[in-house]
Amino acid sequence: MRKEYSFSNATPNPYIKKLRKQISIRIDVDTINFFKKQAEETGITYQNLINLYLSDCAAHSKKINIAWK
Repeated sequence: MRKEYSFSNATPNPYIKKLRKQISIRIDVDTINFFKKQAEETGITYQNLINLYLSDCAAHSKKINIAWK
């Protein structure tokens, strides 16, 4: 093992923007079941589908339209 390493020729991590952070959230059972059904149809895990949907909302600055009944 060397005493010092040179990183002068190193390239930046291309996946740094793709890093994910694990969180805990409470989601309705019906909502989870919806995404699980979509997961069966697409072959993508339901967690990834939820992430893709939320990422799309963020990318397109979608606003929440809440109408209380």
